[in-house]
Amino acid sequence: MKNKHMTEAKKIYITKAGLEKAQKEYEDLKALKTFKMQNDETPKIMESEDINPDYISFHEDIDLLETRLAELEGMLKNAVLVDPANADKNTVQLGARVYLEVNGQEHSVFTIVDSIDADPSAGMVPYDSPVGKALLGHKIGEEVIIDSPTKTKYKIKKINYDEA
Repeated sequence: MKNKHMTEAKKIYITKAGLEKAQKEYEDLKALKTFKMQNDETPKIMESEDINPDYISFHEDIDLLETRLAELEGMLKNAVLVDPANADKNTVQLGARVYLEVNGQEHSVFTIVDSIDADPSAGMVPYDSPVGKALLGHKIGEEVIIDSPTKTKYKIKKINYDEA
């Protein structure tokens, strides 16, 4: 009998734009790796009696490409497409722009996005981050407390899917 957890992969929720972005990055990196591997100027392992530093650098680059390609491949394989247009407009879901009152005073705006579009400095919060997880599924007027790394109380003031 197989272990149930070994066969289940973590689902990656992603928007159509995020999926297209991931697919493009995957194809571009695959082409770059192929180009680098077929190039006649691949450094030789030895240069006199020492290992060629260009050879080491080349293989580090290839290893980084392969790591990112594996990440993207896993993401694409486990992607679940989410369409914000079909979301409940009164509930925070992937693609929502959420207007918040923070600790009873400040006004913040977060857009809940997939991991490929995440940019916390621009208010693009991934759904699987502590803030994203805490907000998902909540409605206007509800309060959410996040205790990481400081205790912050968010009150959902408005949810908008048209601007996201």
